[in-house]
Amino acid sequence: MRFEDLHIAGAALHVEDTCSVDQALREGLCDERTAARSAVESVAVSAGGSAPELAVAAGRQVLERTGTPATDIDLLLHATVQYQGHDLWAPASYIQRYAVGNRCPAVEIKQLSNGGMAALELAAGYLSGAPGRKGALLTTGDVFGEPGFARWRSDPGTVYGDAGTALVLTRGRTGLARLRSLVTVSDADLEQMHRGRDLFSRVPFALRQPLDLGLLQRTFIEDTGRSYSVARITAGQDETLKRTLAEADCTLTDIAWFVLPNFGYGRLNSTFLRRWSIPEERTTWPWGRSVGHLGAGDQFAGLAFLAESGRVEPGELCLLFGIGAGFTWSCAVLEWEG
Repeated sequence: MRFEDLHIAGAALHVEDTCSVDQALREGLCDERTAARSAVESVAVSAGGSAPELAVAAGRQVLERTGTPATDIDLLLHATVQYQGHDLWAPASYIQRYAVGNRCPAVEIKQLSNGGMAALELAAGYLSGAPGRKGALLTTGDVFGEPGFARWRSDPGTVYGDAGTALVLTRGRTGLARLRSLVTVSDADLEQMHRGRDLFSRVPFALRQPLDLGLLQRTFIEDTGRSYSVARITAGQDETLKRTLAEADCTLTDIAWFVLPNFGYGRLNSTFLRRWSIPEERTTWPWGRSVGHLGAGDQFAGLAFLAESGRVEPGELCLLFGIGAGFTWSCAVLEWEG
């Protein structure tokens, strides 16, 4: 969809601590093959804060940084991947209570690694859907800990980091960047890639601890064939990019900066850099390798990094891309305002 008057006022990242790959190797958390394949230097780790608490910190930071009052927030969306700390509980309401303090709708988004981008599209539609709506606060928060999840081993080639991120989307108010277009594509025939042949269970992590995504993916490929998986994933990704660029009235060569998932260098290169001839220095990967894959928050965190780095010039175009199991792909083109 093409947008004319929606703007990203600002973005924020909250990280409590980091663990270097050298430390992980010494402690036996990571093996040499994973270190080489992912090419991460360090990963963000929680020093004790829960996922919602990290999100609250990021939410407060972005509201203060952008000077956005609670009365201007008409929607709060919180995107998650991992457990949020309590059972049968609404983390979005907790974040609303402690980061905003108003009474707008507060909803959790559960679209895994594409959750932040899915929230951005839903918020864009919500703000555009009725007169008088001013802004939305979007947050993500995840902590990837054992026994349920092993950040260095559960998803081969990708190392997961703990963080809270936040973004403020506004209507009729210039800020960090203008949202020119945003498109999401879904292919539900790929949902089994993260289910494999496992039976449904009644409680989390009942079948194995920690989670082994590599095993599930290998099982899916055995059942469907590698060429099928590659073709469907490639088609969904390319359709998302093509439609987003068309809606933004630009081409890939017009894009100056790319905010891509921090999947680890091997996966990042095969999925994006090599396929689309993207120079690594025009991406957020040189920074992303210091924090790892932040669940649903890579794109918001990458924008926060670009804003703080001062590298983007007004008028330059920035492309955000997200991929989530299911599968969904989301892509957005932003025009930098500075």
